[in-house]
Amino acid sequence: MTDSLSIAFLGLGTMGAPMACHLSRAGHRVTGWNRSEARGQAFLHRASAAGLAVKLAASAADAVVGADVVLTCLGKDDDLAEVVLGADPGDGGVLAAMKPGALFVDHTTVSPALARRIAAEADARGLLALDAPVSGGQAGAENGALSIMCGGSEAAMQAAQGVLRAYAKAIVHIGPAGAGQGAKAVNQVCIAGVLAGLSEALRLAQASGLDTAKVFDAISGGAAQSWQMDNRWASMAADSFDFGFAVDWMRKDLAIALAEGRECGLSLPVTALVDQFYATVQQMGGGRQDTSALVRHLGKGNAA
Repeated sequence: MTDSLSIAFLGLGTMGAPMACHLSRAGHRVTGWNRSEARGQAFLHRASAAGLAVKLAASAADAVVGADVVLTCLGKDDDLAEVVLGADPGDGGVLAAMKPGALFVDHTTVSPALARRIAAEADARGLLALDAPVSGGQAGAENGALSIMCGGSEAAMQAAQGVLRAYAKAIVHIGPAGAGQGAKAVNQVCIAGVLAGLSEALRLAQASGLDTAKVFDAISGGAAQSWQMDNRWASMAADSFDFGFAVDWMRKDLAIALAEGRECGLSLPVTALVDQFYATVQQMGGGRQDTSALVRHLGKGNAA
């Protein structure tokens, strides 16, 4: 592949739009597509304000015709399957519209089973495919500092490296098709557990009448330190959750992790419990709040 590639980016939401802009900034020719026209137009406005020359296609199929690389960042299994594999038998989705030898990379968090299904279909069509879910949230996408866990062939991984570097700080080839999605399930289990402990710790500090800022200063440099503590302790203490990765999406991801556990014959009791705590937060109207809103299931604290 040449240095400047023709790239189609499907899914221009919170994560996809900044990632697509990074690709344009890196010198690639980017055509975007989004299911909702409003987000597509917002992407064009964002790119124009940054001095980037991008295009917007009327359909996913139009976006991928002639593209060297097709990237997706959609919502869930059904969304991805409909766009990539087709909504109806014989449709074929965007894989059917891609030119032979092109690379398909999926950044959506979906089930490993779907990733393997897409990889098999791509291989049958003479395409390279990589499942490449990301971690780092909106800030990571905006700053071009995402961590990417990849599943697929060595050939697909080699073809994708230069593209992914436009918005990644770490790229790891985990294994064959589906392995990237498996690693993302592990990632979400880790985050859920850390946030559960952080939520209880914060509420304990508040209930004890402690100065939460001073508690943070005392414990954040030791073994209790985590990314969640560094970036969410203060906002959780202030009951501020209007940013970051939404509870609704975390529950979708935890469902994938729990299903994988069942498939492996493994019980994940802590994850299952935290998932139910998140269900409570949804019932409280917090489905679109950041995952740190998990603390809400313990009641409202004080901002000390």
